[in-house]
Amino acid sequence: MREHKKSSKSNTKIDYFEERVIIMSEYKFTNKLINEKSPYLLQHAHNPVDWYPWGQEAFYKAKTENKPIFLSIGYSTCHWCHVMERESFEDTEVAEALNRNFIAIKVDREERPDIDSVYMAVCQALTGSGGWPMTIVMTPEQKPFFAATYLPKTTRYGTMGMMELLSAIAQQWKTNPTRLTKSGEEISDFMRKQAEIAANSEKPTKDMLRQTVEMFSNSFDKSYGGFGVAPKFPTPHNLLFLLRYSVLDQDGTPQTMAEKTLEQLYRGGIFDHIGGGFSRYSTDEKWLVPHFEKMLYDNALLSYTYLEAYEMTNRTLYRTVAEKTLNYVLNELTDQTGGFYCGQDADSDGVEGKYYVFTQDEIRSVLGQADSEVFCRWFGISEKGNFEGKNIINLLKNDHLDQPNPQIDELCQKLYDYRLQRTKLHKDDKILTSWNGLMIAALAKAYCVLDNPRYLQAAQKAQQFISDKLTDENKRLFIRWRDGNAAGLGQLDDYAFYAWSLLELYQATFEVRYLQESSFIAEHMMALFFDEKIGGFYLYAADSEQLISRPKELYDGAMPSGNAVAAMVLERLSKLTGEIKWQEWSDKQLQFLAGNITGYPVGHSFSLLAMMEALYPSKELICATADTDTKETLHKIQNETYKPNVTVLVKTQSNNKALAEIAPFTADYEVPGEGTTYYLCQNGTCSTPISESEKLKEMLRV
Repeated sequence: MREHKKSSKSNTKIDYFEERVIIMSEYKFTNKLINEKSPYLLQHAHNPVDWYPWGQEAFYKAKTENKPIFLSIGYSTCHWCHVMERESFEDTEVAEALNRNFIAIKVDREERPDIDSVYMAVCQALTGSGGWPMTIVMTPEQKPFFAATYLPKTTRYGTMGMMELLSAIAQQWKTNPTRLTKSGEEISDFMRKQAEIAANSEKPTKDMLRQTVEMFSNSFDKSYGGFGVAPKFPTPHNLLFLLRYSVLDQDGTPQTMAEKTLEQLYRGGIFDHIGGGFSRYSTDEKWLVPHFEKMLYDNALLSYTYLEAYEMTNRTLYRTVAEKTLNYVLNELTDQTGGFYCGQDADSDGVEGKYYVFTQDEIRSVLGQADSEVFCRWFGISEKGNFEGKNIINLLKNDHLDQPNPQIDELCQKLYDYRLQRTKLHKDDKILTSWNGLMIAALAKAYCVLDNPRYLQAAQKAQQFISDKLTDENKRLFIRWRDGNAAGLGQLDDYAFYAWSLLELYQATFEVRYLQESSFIAEHMMALFFDEKIGGFYLYAADSEQLISRPKELYDGAMPSGNAVAAMVLERLSKLTGEIKWQEWSDKQLQFLAGNITGYPVGHSFSLLAMMEALYPSKELICATADTDTKETLHKIQNETYKPNVTVLVKTQSNNKALAEIAPFTADYEVPGEGTTYYLCQNGTCSTPISESEKLKEMLRV
């Protein structure tokens, strides 16, 4: 650890992070994290703890000095990560204990999802739960023997304190290191065995889908929507599953559950009624009090789901919520070069939620007496407040959700402008390939459904960013980009989510290059991650850094699993291209999933979405056209005849050769000299070609 002397030169390397990171010369301590790009690691660069980034330097030092490794994993918008930093990692007493007896390593879970996944499994196995900040103590060989989440500085209310933990482990390491080493080896062996998924394989069935719907129904909150008890997470892929199942199986109950949840999510304080976008989760059953951090992936998946609900129902509310969410991302989480940032913090000035809550007097001072009365009545604002004496703005008691209110929109804009100046909100400006893939998919869908070119332009710009900045000379993807630097060999989620987004872009534009690129990325995904013996995709590639285990993640968390999205990609490519290899890979992956998710199918809703594309009748539409407005015509037809299992190919004179290369069966379809010819096939049977769009609508509705 070194101390800084005052310098006449300003160094603004990390001036993005709140007031306390202004110039390096103002800080007493600087550790090895100062050379990193991750906002989370840079937040800890001036701790008195002698932090190392994950790497060989730290492991070599641990081995040569015979010290255990103290591994801390978190992310920059994590509230409790900030709390633990203030209580312990900024504390010189804790730092002295860590520096004397341990090698301390910091990991940003968003930059290294592989490390996070492997050691989160350890934490859950040892403690029965997991979360962030995550604390792991392990041998110099990376074999863990202790795990926990948040730890206070000293023991409090039955929770072991950091000081007591460090003292106990240091003493054990000195007096009986063999015991800890043996424990680490046993735990590592156990985790390796746990990661070895059995060769279970069975064909997907509709019974599995019905069982899942029944399980959702049993835990559904009829009063406030959502499933189970607080804390409640939106988990949009669960809602997407219920919506699509409702249509495909002609069962209205799942749609009712999904729509109730979507409405209540918007009513509650988990939605930011001033600036748009959703927070991470709700701490209460009503969706009123959120954990205030906003993440890109939540808002991407939720906007996609609201768009799907709008397609199904044509209810204006769902369109409004989708637009407000998408516009939030475009306004606040978009880099000028086109990529999307990770998210925004829950804390402002060290206080969770300070940025978002208001007193009634404060609203009155901004809006004036008359307008504030209208505003407070609309959003249920009171003198008493609903959150620590202040108000979380919400619509829980408002019965006019579907009625446009230009006056309220104008007042929200005034309060938004005021809020921007009132206090600062930290933004994690990393750009992750996987999360950007989700956002691109949502924006591409938004263009199809809402016909707003702004959304398509944003999707295309972000896709070009990934192609230019997050792809190396060998066409391998990187995990993240920040401050002019790309890093980390891409993992399964990067390939699967990006390939899915390219398929959504193809459906939005019908430009063959997106279909070609999706196929290319999917082939790389198969080569790097797929288990040819029993099926399933590993989290990281065989030529990546090897950790204590190499898991296959099947469970959907806040995001769908990479295995589930990969299955969706393979099934879609099989239908779009007609190529046998994609069908064979899709069958193997779906059977692998079906054989391994039966114990708790509600935790695998995106896998079930992929299975539904194979289990239910599908329609493949080939549109051979000489018209220039075909894209708009097809989007209009699809919006008027919502069906989830429809794929569309567009063939023109200009893309004839390229389309035949990626989808050889299209070579036999002639492009007319004028107008459009539609070829509609269903379950291996093709109908007579037609040229009337109204006739096509009738056929799609059946």
